[in-house]
Amino acid sequence: MTVQRMHLANASNRDATVLAVSISTPPGPTSGKEGQRVTFRRYVTAGEGLLDADLQARFEGAYDKQLVDGDPEVDLEAVGRLIDVTQSVLVGSSGEPMYCAPEVVEVTYSAAGEETERRAPVDVVATINDSIPVRWTGRLMPKADMARKFAVKRSLQLRHVDGVTFDFLHGMASELAEKESVVLLGSGEDGKGPLVFQLNGSPYRGFLEGRVDGDRYQLLLHLSNMELKRPAKLDAKIDAGEES
Repeated sequence: MTVQRMHLANASNRDATVLAVSISTPPGPTSGKEGQRVTFRRYVTAGEGLLDADLQARFEGAYDKQLVDGDPEVDLEAVGRLIDVTQSVLVGSSGEPMYCAPEVVEVTYSAAGEETERRAPVDVVATINDSIPVRWTGRLMPKADMARKFAVKRSLQLRHVDGVTFDFLHGMASELAEKESVVLLGSGEDGKGPLVFQLNGSPYRGFLEGRVDGDRYQLLLHLSNMELKRPAKLDAKIDAGEES
């Protein structure tokens, strides 16, 4: 379970530092047979210089007869060995190993998928526990609309650290539950920036959902970096009344 501190302001611009806790998901089904769990292993299937392209070059074309006569594709010293520990190796476009790390370039694209800029990477600082709190923007959206318009990447639960922050979060959860809506959170002075949880982390839109049961509350922060939109051609058909 990952726990992070989050500096948060409510609708009245009162702020407090609370905990953002990752929600653990129930374990999924396990692969197995007759009570025995399946484990996966990796083995060497071919030696160096014994792949199809290598053998074609060696025998100048088809080598089916050589396969029958002598099994030239099998390296008895290597094939079947268990692969335990591996290391990553950088290779170039030709497949040759690179002996120094490549220069990293940050490439940005437009909404149409066209490249707009290339530059050296710029560090993106975290925004959730800054001196400026993450702000309640006041932009409310029905929960059903949020689920249809945005793909939620993950959800965090906001938790109190003392009695004061309990009242602080319970009040936010009560307001959202009463309106059956989520509210958009934003970072920065104007509250329009994305939520970034670690240095050079992914920027997210944050939607806060509240649930209340008496003195108990649940405040969920849904994170999304993908907005779901219908293709322009489909919208044009719907406008023309052609939807089936």
